[in-house]
Order: sequence, then structure tokens, then C-alpha cells
Amino acid sequence: MSQDGQSRYAGRSVAGGRYQLRDLLGEGGMASVHLAYDSVLDRQVAIKTLHTELGREQAFRERFRREAQAVAKLTHTNIVSVFDTGEDTSLGDGPGGTGAPTPYIVMEYVEGRPLGSVLESDIRQYGAMPADRALKVTADVLAALEISHEMGLVHRDIKPGNVMVTKRGVVKVMDFGIARAMQSGVTSMTQTGMVVGTPQYLSPEQALGRGVDARSDLYSVGIMLFQLVTGRLPFDADSPLAIAYAHVQEEPVAPSSINRSLPPAVDALVARALKKNPNERFPSAEAMRDECLRVAAAVSQPAPNIVAGTQAQSGAGVGAAVFPPVDRSAPNGPTGPVQTPYQPMPPSTPQQNPYGGPAPVPGPHSPAYGYPQQGGYGTPPQQAGYMPQQGASTPPPYTLQPQGPASGSGGAGGSNGSGGSGNRGNRGVIIGSVVVAVVAVLGLVTALIVSNDDGNDGRADRARASASQKASRQSGHKGPDMTKTIEKTKCTEPDTSYTDADQIIVPSFQFKNLTSVKDCLQAAGWQYDVVRTDENTYGQDTVMDQYPAADTDVDPKNMPKIKLTVSTGDPA
Repeated sequence: MSQDGQSRYAGRSVAGGRYQLRDLLGEGGMASVHLAYDSVLDRQVAIKTLHTELGREQAFRERFRREAQAVAKLTHTNIVSVFDTGEDTSLGDGPGGTGAPTPYIVMEYVEGRPLGSVLESDIRQYGAMPADRALKVTADVLAALEISHEMGLVHRDIKPGNVMVTKRGVVKVMDFGIARAMQSGVTSMTQTGMVVGTPQYLSPEQALGRGVDARSDLYSVGIMLFQLVTGRLPFDADSPLAIAYAHVQEEPVAPSSINRSLPPAVDALVARALKKNPNERFPSAEAMRDECLRVAAAVSQPAPNIVAGTQAQSGAGVGAAVFPPVDRSAPNGPTGPVQTPYQPMPPSTPQQNPYGGPAPVPGPHSPAYGYPQQGGYGTPPQQAGYMPQQGASTPPPYTLQPQGPASGSGGAGGSNGSGGSGNRGNRGVIIGSVVVAVVAVLGLVTALIVSNDDGNDGRADRARASASQKASRQSGHKGPDMTKTIEKTKCTEPDTSYTDADQIIVPSFQFKNLTSVKDCLQAAGWQYDVVRTDENTYGQDTVMDQYPAADTDVDPKNMPKIKLTVSTGDPA
């Protein structure tokens, strides 16, 4: 900030006198921000004006205008609103303020402080920002990025200087789309291979000059969260080139090696956000925001405990320490009586129950595996053995025996009388009993066979269903997102090239659903070719890449075939 900047623009007005410039709020490498008064709506606004050397490029001014229009569509509590945009010659370097048109953006005026200033106050008081507050601020920043990413806007320059905190504690993210306009500008503006953004917050793909997407913003958010909870940056050096090299090659240290009061969950969250490979980071701003809120709700700690002059340890393996693979035990597990879900209490070392009496020792198949046991209800003592109830003894089974001739009966008359009828009656009872027993046994065997077959079929069906569900879960397939669409007018009425009026600009199909893209291409009569690639971050039928690239100038009379790289929804 300089006094020359204040005196040069103070008292001037833009938009035909509607906005009257007042104090200089801040100045950066690309633009200056002034406090201004809107005479039409009687309110204070903030106006960002580009530096004169950037405003001389017609192509850049046009891109700047288009980006401002796109950002103006973003409406969210955590996003600084854009009210208006335009160009004005009264801010030029010529006599009386005349000269080349200077682009400007009229934004919401936020009464508060930049997040960097808030962090400096916390560093002076605590050494770093308290973890719960840092996680909530990060979650609000991610809420703003979630909205912008849904509209296809990547911020590219997330840092504490681009985040405002109001007097009521509301987080506001600003400067959406500015870095993209700078990066996609004509080559006469920048040197060959120039990387746009703040070096300390660049993602590895930005440092390498590769294509970026929403996950690049998540890396920058991870850098910012690291700085908030530790009071320092994970990568810092004397030159921007050395910082960019560190982003690409070096592993960040664990935040808890600097701030000893941080729990392992914060280390794991930061470690995942700072993965070199974008596929290993959080898949979306929404997923990272949910994790920040979950960790913030579980954090209950004193003020930060910053260790000065301590050798920082590498942050590699932090994620494995908190979320160990299923085929390995957690490295460096907790010691003492503290239990985790991955470390059951040894049955041979019972712990003292804090409520009195010995604590129950979980057996090898205890349902409370890995969690502390709580006393209170005693278990009834086991009986020494099963004691049958005393009562009437069971009568002996009924046996059928043939009756012989009665003693003392005389001659043939007694034998042919009672003895003959008794044998015939007993024989009928025996035959009937045998038949009934045979029928009962056959029925029981049949029932057992049928029941066994049904049970086998049921178990087989359940096993097949379980295997199918398991295979589906293991596949990691992500279905299509039909909400990401593109309007047909983007193809039927494309923008005209800035440099050649006879050419058109290829629209961007990236991260759009294939069905919508096909409708757009077919409406314009353009030919296309689809190539499938395995990817499960954005989902099936999502266009991941295109050729010719977006914003490329082409001749509509000789339109090339557009090649679309489309996701299968399966993991790579």
C-alpha cells in the first residue's frame, strides 16, 4: 500500500459518476481495492480496479468481464457478492485521468478483517488459532467453494488474504475467477511458463503448469488449515521456485509436531488434503467440509501448545495411523488403558472399575469389542450343575405280551375261549403301532429333507446376495450426475473469437454430463468422438477432458471433430 495509490484515485468516480472512490483498502500485484460510495443506492461498496498495464490487453479485458459475470451468479452467505462490472477511462494515466479503459468490479463491502490479520492476532495471543475455530473457518470456506465448483468455477488462489471475517464472525471468500482470467490471458501479458497464484498455496499441478480442477482448491485449503492450526506454512523458502519444488517433491510435516495440542484426526485431515496426487485427496469440497465439521465437533482442547525449536517430524503415514489398513495393525498405537476401535482390551489384564468392584473382563467373543465395559448390573451366579426337579417318577413304558392260558382252567374249553381272543387283539394292536411308527418316521425324514433343501437354497441365495453386495461395494462405481448440464445455445450460438471475427470459441464441456453435451453438439451439427476412461470421483458419463480445449479459436466452416474423454464411473 502506498500514498501514491491513495492520492491517484481518491476523489475520482466511475460509471458516469455513480461510484465515488474514497480510501484505498488494499493493493496487490494485479489490482487495487477502494472503498467507494454508490450514489444511486446510497450504500458503501468496494471497487477493484485492474492495474493499467493489464488493462491495455483487449483480450484480457474481455475475459475479465466474462469471469466477473460468472462470479456475479454466485450467491452464498460465505461469498463476497459482485454487484457490477465495467470499464472506465477516468482511471487512466493520461492527463485528467483519460487513457486506456480500465476494467473494474463493484463488490460487496465487508466490514471486518482479512483472515490473515485474525490469524496474526491469535498467534500473538495463543501461538496459533484454536483448532475448533480453525476447522469451522475452513468449513465455511469450503461451503463457498462447494457452490463455485458446482458452477464450474475454480478459485485457484485460496489463501488467508482472500478470506474476510466480518465483525459478527461470518467468513467471506472473495476474488473468484480473477486468477483464472489472469492465467488464461494472452501470452503478451505474462512471461512464457509463468504460473499464476501465490507460491505458498499452489497445488503441485499448478506448480507444474498442468490443468487444474476443484481438487486444486482443496489442496490450497489444506495449506491454509495447516497455517491456521500451527501459525506457520508447511512449505516456505527464499524463492518462489524453491517453494514450488517443495510442493511437488517434499512431504509436509504433521501439524501436531508443531502444535502438540492437536489430535490425530486433524493430522489425518490435513495429510489427506495435501496429497500430491489429486485422486488421493477429498473428492469434493462438500466431503472435506463434512470431515472438518465432524472433527471440530469432537475437538475439545486447551489453547494451542506450540513447540519452538523442535525438529519437525515427517507427516507421512499419518492417515495410516488413524485409519489403519485392514491387513495391518495401527503403527505406534496408543499405550496404557486407552482403548481404540482397532485395539481390544487384553482379557488377561482386567482394569479397575471406577464405580466400585472389579470390572467385567470381556471374553474372546465379547459383543463390546474394543470399548470399555461399564459395571452396574451383576450377573446371576452359575449353578454348579443341572438339577432335575423332584416329582413323580415316569411310569415304565407299556409293553405288550401275549397272554397264556389261565392257570387252573380246564381242558380245551378254556384254551379255545379267552386265550384265543387275547392273542388276536394283541396282534392287531402291534400291527397298528408298527404302521403308525413307520408312517411317522417316513414323515419326519421327508420333512427333514425338504427343510434341509430349503435351508440350503436360502443360504445360497443369501450368500449370492451378500457376495453381490460385497462386489458392488468393492467396485467403487459412482453413477452419473444428471444435474451437470450445458445449454444448447453454448453450441448453437458460440462466442466469437477476440482476435478473429470469422472464428468462434469452443465452449467448455468439462465436468458436464455426456447426455447434455451430446444434445448441445447435435443441436449445432458438430461431430464428436467419445473415449472412455476409468474414474470414480465425478461419476459415470462425466466429461473429464476435451479436444480441442475450451476457449480455443476454431473455424466454424471447417469445424474439427471434438474428442470427449468420458468417465466410466469405475475406479482407476
